Amino acid sequence: MSIDWDRRHCARKGHITYAPDELRLRGRLHAGTAVGEVWRCLRCGDFVLGEPHGSGPADQAPLVPRGRALRDLFILRFLAVERILRGLLIVVAAWAVWKFSNSQDAVRKLFEDDLTAFKPVADHFHYDLDHSPVVDSIRKFFDYKKSTLQIVAAALLGYALIEIVEGFGLWWAKRWAEYLTVVATAAFLPLEVYELTEKVSYFKIGTLALNVLAVLYILLGKRLFGLRGGHKAFEAARRGASLLEVQEAAGAVGVEPEPLPVRPRTATETG
Repeated sequence: MSIDWDRRHCARKGHITYAPDELRLRGRLHAGTAVGEVWRCLRCGDFVLGEPHGSGPADQAPLVPRGRALRDLFILRFLAVERILRGLLIVVAAWAVWKFSNSQDAVRKLFEDDLTAFKPVADHFHYDLDHSPVVDSIRKFFDYKKSTLQIVAAALLGYALIEIVEGFGLWWAKRWAEYLTVVATAAFLPLEVYELTEKVSYFKIGTLALNVLAVLYILLGKRLFGLRGGHKAFEAARRGASLLEVQEAAGAVGVEPEPLPVRPRTATETG
């Protein structure tokens, strides 16, 4: 069963109606009923009881995403939330590394003291703490210079800012954010593949798959870098799906559109 993205969005956010100045086009979007005048919603196409939300020339009407464009916007916002959350987590990691760099000796001493306290228990179970791979990895981390850790913290913070900027740009469907997402995500794909060669985990596989799909979806779906006709073709397709454009084109060739049911707004849709 397919999802009707237009009516789903209107049910949550409400309808958007517009009265164009062009009389022929206005007549195709307006009707009179026994309970008052109705206007066709620019998103879902249903007739809505009441005054239009705006009026003016047709070329100044709001460009309301509908159909595939609305579905694409939903996917972009899903990616936006994922990018913002990831960016915030990386900010926390950057703060932790910076904090550790300023108290490295104290943390090392605390670690060694706790390790000594657990040594009798480890000896009882014949576990060699001094040569444990986990303990060795932690001790190597203690050996990093303070300046190195601060560089790592700065790099993590920079990466986090890129992710957060991407997220907000994608949420508002900005073209520059789509380019930034494709370039930044593709640049880190080789590193993610390398990490998989070191150690395989479901989380790493899922992250890599999500990033590859995101790059391909935005690259091809948004026609970036001139693909599939580039920006002009993308804008033409988006405007071609506009209800005003469809009605105007139908009127120009004398074709009457299929009538849609007159359905007043419900309490949910007007909220």
